[in-house]
Amino acid sequence: MQALILAAGYATRLYPLTENTPKPLLKVGNKTIIEYILVELEKVPGLNQVYIVTNDKFYPDFMEWSKNIKTSCKLKILNDGTLSNEDRLGAIGDIHFTVQQEKINDDLLVIAGDNLFGFSLSHFLDFFKNKNASVVAFHDLKDPQKLKGKYGVGILQGSKIIDFEEKPLQPKSSLASTACYLFKKGDLPRTKILVAMGKADAPGNLIKYLAQDSEVHAFIFEEHWFDVGTFESLEEAKKVYK
Repeated sequence: MQALILAAGYATRLYPLTENTPKPLLKVGNKTIIEYILVELEKVPGLNQVYIVTNDKFYPDFMEWSKNIKTSCKLKILNDGTLSNEDRLGAIGDIHFTVQQEKINDDLLVIAGDNLFGFSLSHFLDFFKNKNASVVAFHDLKDPQKLKGKYGVGILQGSKIIDFEEKPLQPKSSLASTACYLFKKGDLPRTKILVAMGKADAPGNLIKYLAQDSEVHAFIFEEHWFDVGTFESLEEAKKVYK
């Protein structure tokens, strides 16, 4: 198994804080966001390689950061070549870019570089092995209205995802997608199809496609989760990570 941290966004909603600093390298408590993710990845058995995909603007920042980071994970920083928010590849585009460039033929754990979560990645992996299919981590917000226009929403039959909605105004469930995925290697070529269709930005497009064309399950957790995309969510995360 290999892992990919998505860190190629430009985080324009957090300007000026992220104008010259990539969001995953923002400090929350005594660590950067990405370091908390690496701490969790270190606990995953059988993880051979961790890729961090970023853009041309922030590639030097990640290279400099990597010189001093203490981790047992084997890291490789990738530059997707984009220069601005306007020409970004998108989450699916960056997964496809990494799979193609690194010739990945393995199951792939994908985590957005701005996610802070309290569930165990080892439990996530156990669920993945049990289902023998791709899986997505969902945080149960209990009230569907809390997801309105903000998060990708999973619609389930048992644990199987039968549909996925991207930021719906009338959510059909209270399950918020957390941008933490485990993909079977056989599902990864579908990223190429979505890139060709012009649906490379929102990762929910891949989940919806897998729900229709393959098999994908929901791993539901109730521990804390922060999608650090706004000043408000950043401040909330700082209350937990001190």
